[in-house]
Amino acid sequence: MLRRIFVLVTFLCAGCGMNNEQHFELSGPWSFRADSLDEGLSAQWFAADFDRSAWSEVKVPDHWERYNLPSYDGTGWFTTRFTHDDSSEPMALFFAGVDDDADIWLNGEKIGSHAGYSEAFFFDVTRALRKGVNTLVVRVVDYSGPGGIYRPVAVIPLKDVEELLRSPYADLPARPSADWVKDAVIYEVYLRSFSKEGTFKALERKIPELKDLGVTVLWLMPIHPVGTLHRKGTLGSPYAVMDYYAINPEFGTLDDFRSLVNTVHKHDLKIIIDLVANHTSWDSKLLREHPEWFTKDSTGKIVAPNTDWTDVADLDYDQPEVRDYMIRMMEYWIRDIGIDGYRCDVAELVPTDFWERARKVLDKIKPVLLLSEGTVPEHHVRAFDITYAWNFYDVLSRVIQGSAPATLFADIHRNEALQFPRGSLRMRFTTNHDKNAWDAPAVEKFTPEGAKAGAVLAFTFGGVPLIYNGEEVGNAKRLHLFEKVEIDWNRNPEFRSLFTQLTRLRREHAAFRRGTFESLDHSEPERVVAFRRRQGTETAIVIVNLSRESLEVSVTLPEPVSDLKEWLTGKDIRVSNGRLKIELDSFAYRVFVGNIPS
Repeated sequence: MLRRIFVLVTFLCAGCGMNNEQHFELSGPWSFRADSLDEGLSAQWFAADFDRSAWSEVKVPDHWERYNLPSYDGTGWFTTRFTHDDSSEPMALFFAGVDDDADIWLNGEKIGSHAGYSEAFFFDVTRALRKGVNTLVVRVVDYSGPGGIYRPVAVIPLKDVEELLRSPYADLPARPSADWVKDAVIYEVYLRSFSKEGTFKALERKIPELKDLGVTVLWLMPIHPVGTLHRKGTLGSPYAVMDYYAINPEFGTLDDFRSLVNTVHKHDLKIIIDLVANHTSWDSKLLREHPEWFTKDSTGKIVAPNTDWTDVADLDYDQPEVRDYMIRMMEYWIRDIGIDGYRCDVAELVPTDFWERARKVLDKIKPVLLLSEGTVPEHHVRAFDITYAWNFYDVLSRVIQGSAPATLFADIHRNEALQFPRGSLRMRFTTNHDKNAWDAPAVEKFTPEGAKAGAVLAFTFGGVPLIYNGEEVGNAKRLHLFEKVEIDWNRNPEFRSLFTQLTRLRREHAAFRRGTFESLDHSEPERVVAFRRRQGTETAIVIVNLSRESLEVSVTLPEPVSDLKEWLTGKDIRVSNGRLKIELDSFAYRVFVGNIPS
């Protein structure tokens, strides 16, 4: 992690050389105040005349765990003052990374919001920037782990922004993926909650139903025995693995799992399992047999990966034997058991060169899917097919809450094009096991209608969509990771109908699986997302209202479209003077398909 921060700092400083007189960093002393009651917005801590003299002096960039806040999650406020003398050209405020979300004010004027951990972003501050002294205020919202402004901040000429945003990976091609990977609809299974029995056999009986839903890839959360030492909750976290070669007896036997794999393949589906390569339980087979393979502090004591993960011990990938063991284990489940790949837990905490080596070995057995629970562009070059698009979830949350404009969705695609290798696949979701358990179920987080609108976006926005078990019935329960909480499968048939329609939409129209993405100009940019997907002569238009109000929206089409129909109804749609005018109820969505005339 420190290496990546150093690279970005170096990259930012290299950008400073573009124009030293106009380009300056805001690193150094700032003032900070924790906002545990989240009262800063109502109390207007951002106001130009607000008294911040009692705020603590801190260093930026840094994580706020270093501010004597080792376990603080929530909201924190930062402020600094800087002098700007040259007003001759448009300027931007550039953030190399904030953990997690941010709202920004300059001289008391809100200049924008950002959602999405670990990404660079910027705002045009030409209008708000004053000649002389300026006051910058940043509200950071952190959801777990260390928060803060942990990468550099700078004021730069607007014309230099794209050069700074562009990563060294943006001009490289992503590693090639099999067609079944590019076309995937991934379904995440938490076996404890999926059925009353919580077993492989119970899941196996539901494979035909999942096939009918339109699922193509099953992802099973960890299937291995769970540690008991320092266990969290009654059953322990499935991510505290005791033995990588064994099966958790909660779920059945190895023969039961083999049978599940065979049934999945008979239905022309694929199956991947969770790989927790970064750490093991404290009573794991590896720790008992090879304590020298684990990370130790200065006293020689084995340590956890961080202070919150008290139920696991950190593996040391500086040890060649650790890498060899993990590669052999990954081979076993692919070659001998027949699974089709791995979802790799906290993949950023494991060295990228390990994943690259693993990929070479596994590809010699058969084409596999490797999904990184990470967001770093380098994972796409030689190791992973898909990375997590946490930014999609974060932006959806803030737009539905009304705290950020819908234009942030266009920023997602723009920034990904500047930072990720060409053709990189990102996984889009409105929930997963982490967000359901630690944040809220999608129907609670976004409202039921908002969850539906978000699902439409996840399936049409580009990348690979995820369904978390129960999402297809509008599950409203938190599926706790350390306990057994059953899904009520008798809820909300309209959700299942929607997901079935969305999987069919992707299956029938290549524009949603392989097509280009283009944001469309329209009359409601703060509340509505509108974009076009295009593959060959096929074009598709998606318009989603992410507000609680009914709206009339006028959308500009960039070129003529023939045979335009509303996908769900088959109704012909009229375009007048290059504009599409529609009425949208609260959280309503419309999908249109047509052709570009030759």
